[in-house]
Amino acid sequence: MYAVIQTGGKQYRVAPGDMLKIEKLEGNIGDSVAFDKVLFTSDGDNVNLGKPYLEGTKVYGKIMRQAKDKKVIIFKYKRRKNYRKKQGHRQCFTQIKIDNIGQ
Repeated sequence: MYAVIQTGGKQYRVAPGDMLKIEKLEGNIGDSVAFDKVLFTSDGDNVNLGKPYLEGTKVYGKIMRQAKDKKVIIFKYKRRKNYRKKQGHRQCFTQIKIDNIGQ
């Protein structure tokens, strides 16, 4: 069984037992989370499609980690103008373990 959920402006295909790295959510390690924006579920034979979301269906998970991602370098440059600007950015993320898909 798997589902497609929406969180942080992105869509993810999840199944029970999956580890998922998503945009930062509020909460501590070990807290449980429920995603109610479920777009699609399938168990092999039955397919449920929401318009836009499925009513009464949730995906449950647990927060495993709160951290920052690898550094991304932003380098701006204009030729012949002696302009160079270097910045770095580390995006915060939350790692989730999907427990089950249910009502």
